[in-house]
Amino acid sequence: MANDGDLYDRDFFLWTQEQAAALRRARDSNLPLDWENLAEEIESLGKSDRRELSSQIRRILRHLLKLEASLPIEPRSGWRSTIIEARAEIEDILHDSPSLRGEVSGMIEHGISAAAQFAEADLSEYGEPADAVQARLEQGGFTVEQVIGDWFPDPPKA
Repeated sequence: MANDGDLYDRDFFLWTQEQAAALRRARDSNLPLDWENLAEEIESLGKSDRRELSSQIRRILRHLLKLEASLPIEPRSGWRSTIIEARAEIEDILHDSPSLRGEVSGMIEHGISAAAQFAEADLSEYGEPADAVQARLEQGGFTVEQVIGDWFPDPPKA
């Protein structure tokens, strides 16, 4: 195990996983600590970063789908702003926990279905057809670069 303080600063998520594993290995020592619950609490700190990352990815997917499907100009700037904000949040998470970068693709794949349902509901609420969302899903999802990079879809053609 690398210098724990150094790992804490470089990759918080990985540090939490290593510390939880170390606590579980050390539970046979004579120290009167609640080893398993300590390990679970430390592990949960890292899991909160994972949940936040997944939530921000789903948020971006929802708005990317709406940008691809919606014809009206008015809500587009708000959706783009939301995507930019979510990408900044993701950048912060990945800065603190770079080992989570390897999970982004799976989170996109896992979150696209829920994001599509939310996007369809949003569009339907304003009387817009949601069939473009399903058409996009049939074409395939989004790449990691499209989700966390600076890519935006072209507006749909009327």
